Amino acid sequence: MAEAQPATTGHDIGTWCWHQRHATPCRVIDRQEMWGELAYRVWLPAKDAVVRARAAELATLDSVAPSVDHILHTSAAAKLLDAQEDDLLLAPIQSSVVPLPHQLYALNRAMSSHRVRYLLADEVGLGKTIEAGLVLRELKLRGMARRILVVAPKGLVRQWQAEMRLHFNEKLQYIDPAELVAFRPWRNDEDNLWRMHDQVIVSLDSVKPIEGRRGWSLDQLNQYNRERFEDLISAGWDLVIIDESHRMGGSTDQVARYKLGAALAEASPYLLLLSATPHQGKTDQFLRLMQLLDREAFPDEGSVSRDRVRPYVIRTEKRLAINAEGEPLFKPRMTRLFPVAWQERHTAQQRLYEAVTDYVRHGYNQALAAKQRHIGFLMILMQRLVTSSTAAIRATLEKRQALLDTPQSQSDLFETADWDEWAELDGQAQADIAVQTAGWAQEKAEVDLLLDLARETEAQGTDAKAEALLELIYKLQQEENDPALKVLVFTEFVPTQAMLAGFLESRGFSVALLNGGMDLDARAKAQQAFSRDVRVLISTDAGGEGLNLQFCHVIANFDMPWNPMRLEQRIGRVDRIGQRHVVRAINFVLEDTVEHRVRQVLEEKLAVIAEEFGVDKASDVMDSVEAEPLFDELFVHGLQNPTSIEQECDAVIDQVREKVVDARKTGELLSDGHVLEADDARKWRDHPAQFWLERALTAGLPARGGAAIREGDAWRIKWADGSESARACFDARTSEERPDLEWITLEDPRARAVISELPRWVAGQPLPCVRVDGLPDAVKGIWSLWEVSLSAPGFNRRRFLPVFVNDDGRAFMPTAKRVWDLLLTERVECWGTFAAEGSAERYESSLAAAKNQGERLFSSLLDEHRTRLNEERERTRYAFESRQQAIGRIGLPAVREHRRKRLNAEHEARMAALEDAAACIPDLNAVLMLRFSAIEGAESKA
Repeated sequence: MAEAQPATTGHDIGTWCWHQRHATPCRVIDRQEMWGELAYRVWLPAKDAVVRARAAELATLDSVAPSVDHILHTSAAAKLLDAQEDDLLLAPIQSSVVPLPHQLYALNRAMSSHRVRYLLADEVGLGKTIEAGLVLRELKLRGMARRILVVAPKGLVRQWQAEMRLHFNEKLQYIDPAELVAFRPWRNDEDNLWRMHDQVIVSLDSVKPIEGRRGWSLDQLNQYNRERFEDLISAGWDLVIIDESHRMGGSTDQVARYKLGAALAEASPYLLLLSATPHQGKTDQFLRLMQLLDREAFPDEGSVSRDRVRPYVIRTEKRLAINAEGEPLFKPRMTRLFPVAWQERHTAQQRLYEAVTDYVRHGYNQALAAKQRHIGFLMILMQRLVTSSTAAIRATLEKRQALLDTPQSQSDLFETADWDEWAELDGQAQADIAVQTAGWAQEKAEVDLLLDLARETEAQGTDAKAEALLELIYKLQQEENDPALKVLVFTEFVPTQAMLAGFLESRGFSVALLNGGMDLDARAKAQQAFSRDVRVLISTDAGGEGLNLQFCHVIANFDMPWNPMRLEQRIGRVDRIGQRHVVRAINFVLEDTVEHRVRQVLEEKLAVIAEEFGVDKASDVMDSVEAEPLFDELFVHGLQNPTSIEQECDAVIDQVREKVVDARKTGELLSDGHVLEADDARKWRDHPAQFWLERALTAGLPARGGAAIREGDAWRIKWADGSESARACFDARTSEERPDLEWITLEDPRARAVISELPRWVAGQPLPCVRVDGLPDAVKGIWSLWEVSLSAPGFNRRRFLPVFVNDDGRAFMPTAKRVWDLLLTERVECWGTFAAEGSAERYESSLAAAKNQGERLFSSLLDEHRTRLNEERERTRYAFESRQQAIGRIGLPAVREHRRKRLNAEHEARMAALEDAAACIPDLNAVLMLRFSAIEGAESKA
């Protein structure tokens, strides 16, 4: 609006005037003259607030000349607000990631309800982390979330940090609770150190509560639980994301992980649970998982039905997933076992393998007899080490010898950790811990002999599998006619990694390394080097966590974890969304070994299951941690009794088959039968919302005490609060190309303030006379924009309605929509104003058309409101009836009656609140009115 002059005689009570500081019409409700000063109390309809105003702040309505900036700001800001109410998704527009159809479906479903509490249960490999990131961004961009907590297994923490930073430019601060001890001297009792960062990621087992620990006093226990658990829960999170959430189900509701999950579920209004295998055939655990989302909707196992589960679960199956062109998302893969034969020159290495295997058999039997679990773990590791490389077993035997020379107590891990914690560690981390455990009588003599043999073997020449790997790389280069073919090599152990790096580099190959000891920056550099010139990347399992290596399609598993699920995780680094080639996975195994025989039989039988059930791979239906002991036991039994391998494999396969059958039933429970549309994904690529944001902000800031100045390909912005953005842009693509520019999104509260404050338009305001490019001269009449709203306790919605009434008094909806579109994209010229006397009459005719056309819009808001209330009533009744039945099973009459009265009171209060919410208030207000075409009596613009 143009600058207006304050009235000299003052304003009467009940009259409309213009509040210059708020840039909006206001109505005088009180005036007071005292000691020569005139002061007012005025009502601001745009904010529904009464404020005090000095006379100098108020001007007459007819003295205010609307500006082009005012028109541009209002039309663009209203378009953004309306689109958000009409399910516009901001995250795909204001993030660097373009969602795939199933990810867009997940985001749409998640944001379709006011209760953003869902289980993201897509099958393995479909990008649940990306889906959670999209929901995170959407909540932030809408101003609904600021404080974010991600809880994930330790092995997935880096993946989360990397993907959030890469795709969403979101930083998750990793906090190791053990480091909080350092702050104790400086903290007060009221301090909560979890509030230091707004976006935090923690490992699941580092923050669960404990009930006791050997040698700890009650004070130590309370201090531990306060710092790690209680303070975390009370830190005021807006959104909590729990990855691999099926591990929160627990065997009972007293398990520490479930207690953590239950507390986190109550600590945040928004909750996302991620799991590809949420049910696993255990209804009680699945019930506890669903109770984290909504305890009232799932009071007992009888409530776990498809109809009740469906509203809380978002799931896509891999066979249904498509890309933006509508093509299947995943290509086939080629996986083959690659047996490596012992040559005569490898006699020493074969002897070492056999000697270590005897040592392992003896040690494992010793562990069974003495019930020493830690020795059993160590033996499993020793067997995997010797099949990995001579370097790996030699390095570990050296550590073992050093420990046995100076005996220590066994590692605390075996006293304090559960199986899940151990199974989540990679092979190298397990070896580092297990090697520190206490030994048995005569073990030192065995280790000394084995170490001498290992050193002798290493000195005699190269590793049999290393030679085979080199030959394979040369062969693959010829087969694919690509001398620069990239190969990803996986090993469980760092000494094997170092041996292979030296071996390949000495033969002219460029090599990059990844392992669990590297930080995020070092990992990123290694990944970048591999994507450019480096031909071979050698990674440990921990190093490979979170890697996206779609540019490589050949993977060599130099050694194989016994658990096939871990093998799938490795192959998943290249067999990912976006892979353009058929993935070739080559799995090395030494011939004439127990491992070779077990693997052969196991893979034959797994292939039968795949054929029988159409399962892509076992990891689609089994959790890796759950599968770990199953396969450890299989291989150990194979070592102890090689003749029983076939029988042992059959027993394992029977369990896998049960899992597949359960998974099929679970799929029916979780599936909603949705159809994915490629068109929906494509439309987000060039969505104009970012341009609407740019126009609304740059046009709206000057009237609010700010400024926006275009400087080349960037904007210099001065915000209304006095802060500045020296070099800024508004779209994701520019931000990605120009990291030096500040990217302005609706997440910025300064931007949201400018967008959300739309002034009202009242009868008597002079109408601006407008021309807009692209609109024919024959279009003559009044165009207006109206806010249709509904308000009720806990429910406020608004939509915007364009209205066009021509000079003959007829309303045309298509013309109204066309004008709004042109105001958002074309040049607008404001060349004069229509006299105030005539504008009041035009206001009334536009209001009548808006009432007529807006009824349907209001009805849709009312239907949404009633649907939500009905859902809430049904949910409340179901929970009440289930709890009534539970109370009826209580044996003591007095207790039963007391609980029944309390439940009835709570139920009546809740139902009364829902009845209050049924009484809603409609409202209709104009935010902008324009006159198109010159008319007689128009006043020229000053």
